Amino acid sequence: MVDTSRPLFVPVGSNPARLFGMDCETRACRIAANAGFETAPGEFAGRARLLANMDFAWDPAWLKLIGSRPGTVLVSNGAPVLAHIPAAMNAGPVEAAMLGGGGSLEGLEQLDAESAEVSYDELRKRERPFVLPLEPENTGRIERAAYDASYKGVTDALTLYLWRKPAFYLTRWAAEAGITPNAITGFGALLCVLAFFYFWFGDYWLGIAAGFIFMVLDTVDGKLARCTGASSKWGEVFDHGIDLVHPPFWYWAWAHGLGAYGRPLEPVYETMLLAAIVAGYIAQRVIEGLFIARFRMHIHVWRPIDSRFRLITARRNPNMVILVVALLLGRPDTGLELVGAWTIVSLIFHMVRLAQAEARAWRGAPVVSWLA
Repeated sequence: MVDTSRPLFVPVGSNPARLFGMDCETRACRIAANAGFETAPGEFAGRARLLANMDFAWDPAWLKLIGSRPGTVLVSNGAPVLAHIPAAMNAGPVEAAMLGGGGSLEGLEQLDAESAEVSYDELRKRERPFVLPLEPENTGRIERAAYDASYKGVTDALTLYLWRKPAFYLTRWAAEAGITPNAITGFGALLCVLAFFYFWFGDYWLGIAAGFIFMVLDTVDGKLARCTGASSKWGEVFDHGIDLVHPPFWYWAWAHGLGAYGRPLEPVYETMLLAAIVAGYIAQRVIEGLFIARFRMHIHVWRPIDSRFRLITARRNPNMVILVVALLLGRPDTGLELVGAWTIVSLIFHMVRLAQAEARAWRGAPVVSWLA
């Protein structure tokens, strides 16, 4: 059933520029559909409209903001970019303004793209969403802006710094080749399983190679989905499910492979070490869930220290750095022990932060993100 309370997304004008292998109108409509707007041509009578000027490219954050504010138009250097036209209002003058034929924005509240307030809470960052003129000669700049806009501002150091640029080129190549995000996720899942078996038999370098390619693809699939408007509920479940489940299995396989490598751990000690790693991992995930349920935000965005700690906290990517360094020194057993120790340290940190947030709330003080 169509939600007639939401405006109908209507592209205005035409543009030969192509972004991520698609014409700009198709891409804009897919992004709008992912944001919950009806995009199919239909009867406008009695419907509010969300007009989108095809002479511009914009961050989806603007789409959500303007879509929630009837009677509002987003402008850039005085030109209308997105406009939410109420059902009772004549859209003709606004369409004419978008097409460069005069027109008028009279009766609409104007938001300037350079100064209007907009939240980026979903991606955990404090940046201004982009609005850029869309021309065939500047598509590379816009693709990079769209990719950067899809990137979380608070994540681990490897994702944020090491493979951010390579993942961009892979994302753009995959889009132009017509590869779907779910296909990327599926191939990554095979590499994830392959890494498990390499670790299991002590072939650590082969496992690390497969694992690191999987980790890069784990960045690419999400960015591809956001940049091409190809996000889906199944894709999110598939991607996040793999991310959530596989790390403990990698640590288990790493421990088992120590025997074949020639650095076995004493069985009881190995069991205790794995129990500490897995229990600590699960406990940290539980704390994150409790923090979201209690304060409606991720624990990593409460204060700057939480965001900085997220760069190195005991998640898969930072833990893999520990294991690789230890392997370079010929001590994969010590690497697993260090992962266990770092997991406990990270767990204690998050337990303290949750307790401090609860204490602050108990005193009646607000608990809000420093990125808000």
